[in-house]
Amino acid sequence: MRYKTIVLEKSEGIATLTLNRPRKLNAMDVEMMRELQAAIQEVGEDREVRVLVITGAGAGFSTGGDVDSMRDEIEGEYWEETPVPYRLRRGEPWYSIVLQVRRLLKPVIAAVNGIAVGGGLVLAMAADIRIASDKASFSQIFARRGLPDGASTYFLPKLVGIGKACELAFMGDVIDAMEAERIGLVNKVVPHQDLMQVTMQMASHIANGPPIALQLAKQALHRGFVATDLASHIEYELSALLMSTTTEDFKEGVRSFLEKRQPTFRGR
Repeated sequence: MRYKTIVLEKSEGIATLTLNRPRKLNAMDVEMMRELQAAIQEVGEDREVRVLVITGAGAGFSTGGDVDSMRDEIEGEYWEETPVPYRLRRGEPWYSIVLQVRRLLKPVIAAVNGIAVGGGLVLAMAADIRIASDKASFSQIFARRGLPDGASTYFLPKLVGIGKACELAFMGDVIDAMEAERIGLVNKVVPHQDLMQVTMQMASHIANGPPIALQLAKQALHRGFVATDLASHIEYELSALLMSTTTEDFKEGVRSFLEKRQPTFRGR
């Protein structure tokens, strides 16, 4: 599929999805959200892709929803005359994207190259790993726009703790990359010029791993993070372990260890 507002590239098991509205700091309009849905689905269905990297073109990662595209709606008769349940449907594409990213069986890395606020911050938080440029900045800006969130109340407390999450949400202040790393919002901060190199090195390392085992590990990690019962989670983990032992990759892992060589995993 050809895309207008994003760029999707694939190489050596890595798909790189670039938000590509640099003049708008990659603000997401309806067209971009539709293309994001299609691209993430494409990545999920491509057996050759083992890792997804999400980044932004130009100076920003994403400033979230395109406020300019909302102006005509909220200032016209349409908004006042539209029942609340129908207004809520405007958010369905966005929440679908968040769920797609989190449910994608393949590891997702956000390479945050610049400002990430609102929905842009949520998109980064939905990824499994976040690497930030030292020029990146972050804001839970929803309160300043008269809105609650875009799934941020799910992700933010898990990453930074409830107290810090409340502070960021209530204040809406912008924080820099180093502060984001200090509070656990991002995994690491690297010099801006090294961002994609570092990200692709990590993505390549992951892509060379056993795809099925990594998929099962991702599911187990996210499930375990919200689990309230250890015994039931151990049962889930054991079922994933049993499934892993039936794969050719498991046998290759054992053989390569005994033969003192690097394994070659094929996702079977």
